[in-house]
Amino acid sequence: MKGTPLRLTRILAAAALAFGLTACASSDDDSDSAGSSGDGFPVTVEHAFGTTEIPSEPQRVATVAWSNQDTALAFGVVPVGMPKATYGDDDTDGIHPWVKDAIDELGGETPAMYDETDGIDAAAVAQTEPDLILAPNSGLTKEEYETLSKIAPTVAYPDKAWGTTWRQAIELTGEALGKTDEADAMIADLEKQIDDATADRPEIEGKSAVMSWIDPSDLSKVGYYTAHDTRASFLNDLGFETPDFVDASKDSDKFFLEISAEKADELNGADVFVGYGDDAALKKVQADPLLGKVTAFERGSAALLKDNTPLAAAVSPSALSIPWMLDEYVTLLADAAAKVK
Repeated sequence: MKGTPLRLTRILAAAALAFGLTACASSDDDSDSAGSSGDGFPVTVEHAFGTTEIPSEPQRVATVAWSNQDTALAFGVVPVGMPKATYGDDDTDGIHPWVKDAIDELGGETPAMYDETDGIDAAAVAQTEPDLILAPNSGLTKEEYETLSKIAPTVAYPDKAWGTTWRQAIELTGEALGKTDEADAMIADLEKQIDDATADRPEIEGKSAVMSWIDPSDLSKVGYYTAHDTRASFLNDLGFETPDFVDASKDSDKFFLEISAEKADELNGADVFVGYGDDAALKKVQADPLLGKVTAFERGSAALLKDNTPLAAAVSPSALSIPWMLDEYVTLLADAAAKVK
């Protein structure tokens, strides 16, 4: 079900083909394309804090924040440093399984790892002696960006903190690595994988879904991830519609909001609730006098992700986590959607 090695090979093969075709075209017209692997430098990448110039093809790439190592690896680049995984790490080695699979397949050494529990560890990043720091999917502050930029050219998020889609992460990383055509091929391949995984799932069609968080110890409110969050937007990739109360948050800078239990009727706009928890937590919600009346909870159309597991981490989509979790996640979602009559 989880197929990172095979699908990473497929992604890299598609990227290599795109590069080969681009290289042939470039040699024919004697052009200097930034889409080539190494010939288009220097390159300039635009992001939320301005522009970053990368003078030559990076040899030592470090990543910070969430999943940026995934994207680098999808391009065949093993980082010299990356954050230690502190969520969804089932064997406590600090590396998500899809990341480990990719490193192994590329024959790379395990990168140096730094703990970001209390924020970006710039000193640890500096010790890896990078010539590029990737943070397209992050919540970097201006101060953190400026600190990292003193170490090496740093690529931040394109617009909103923690609002970078998996496509944008691939595009920005491709620009920074001088592999824009490979990025296009990678996106196209992942989109095909998504289409293939959802093609025979009619249960999803026409249904709306929300990515939520409910604390069973405090049922006075329901949290949900806004349209700004990548987990919520990925549900659209999989064929779900966006509930009105989530769609209303599309201009918000926040990726998480809450609705009080007294306003629980607003939640009826979602056919399926996707969230972190288990059957015991759902039963507790169903027994609540307010939340238990929400249609989706009442009928049990909830796709539950066991908290702090690799799957729970993987649904924050990246170039590598999408192939790893896709079949299992779609099955979970389709089973929940099938309960909607």
